[in-house]
Amino acid sequence: MIVDCAIYRDGHRSEGPQDFSDALDEARAAGGFVWIGLHEPTEKEFDHVTREFALHPLAVEDALKAHQRPKLEVYDDSLFLVLKPVVYEQESDTVSSGEVMVFLGDSFVVTVRHGEGAPLAAVRQRLEHEPEMLAKGPTAVLYAIADATVDHYLDVATELQTDLEELEAEVFSPDGGGSRHTASRIYTFKRQVLEFRRASGPLAPPMSRLAGTGAMGSALPFVNDKARPFFRDVSDHLARVNESVESLDRLVSDILSAHLAQMSVRQNDDMRKISAWAAMAAVPTMIAGIYGMNFEHMPELHWVWSYPVVIAVMAVLEVGLYRLFKRRGWL
Repeated sequence: MIVDCAIYRDGHRSEGPQDFSDALDEARAAGGFVWIGLHEPTEKEFDHVTREFALHPLAVEDALKAHQRPKLEVYDDSLFLVLKPVVYEQESDTVSSGEVMVFLGDSFVVTVRHGEGAPLAAVRQRLEHEPEMLAKGPTAVLYAIADATVDHYLDVATELQTDLEELEAEVFSPDGGGSRHTASRIYTFKRQVLEFRRASGPLAPPMSRLAGTGAMGSALPFVNDKARPFFRDVSDHLARVNESVESLDRLVSDILSAHLAQMSVRQNDDMRKISAWAAMAAVPTMIAGIYGMNFEHMPELHWVWSYPVVIAVMAVLEVGLYRLFKRRGWL
């Protein structure tokens, strides 16, 4: 569906016409640009936009089907950028991602949103309160969307760091490391980090190209060269995010290894205790078994003090074994 359509001239908004075919002409005649926002459009809804703005069919296909990696494509009449905003859900401590596709031309911006969490409404509202920024044209819109997306990455990275610290405290607590749900929580957290990594990691090369710092750092069409310092700032923030994600991934792997090691040590301790108690139980069982074999000629069989002596021997042996195992840390 079409969320918003407006023409911007000198940083100020005017409502766009009902017919898209007039929007681009009006924007060019006024020396401004048109910004159209769509949310999960159907192929039929997007056909009119495609024809009016001469969007490349491959980019249109990506925008309609979604499920794309972050990337930057340059076509004859437009620039195509894919972003994956992420959302941290406080109630379930999970990370989910959406998609934002941006078509950028000389006098137009077309944004296509899939899923939730895209900051487009907030970006448009903020830009409309900063006419001096909006007056820079479509490049300002592209920068604002990228900047808002990456800044939110930083917030999500902070939330995940807090969750990791809580998980770490649980694993290394006296009782928490033995919980049967701990391994499941660690694995679930690792899945959240992986989802975050899929959104932030592939975005680094496109940001480097926009900033002019990558291997393909030549000037890009439809992007104002004066905006490169702003995109470098976004690229720097993204680098911080990716470093945080790498750190989170390594730490959660280390925590999982530590948890498995703790479980292995605890199982070994349990086996030693079981073995110690079994050894202690074997001594009286052996002695009682010998005296229960009903032979006629047995030592001390008719001796009055045989029973208390045997019991005393059992007790002495049990105490000796207990002290031995206790001293060696088996009990």
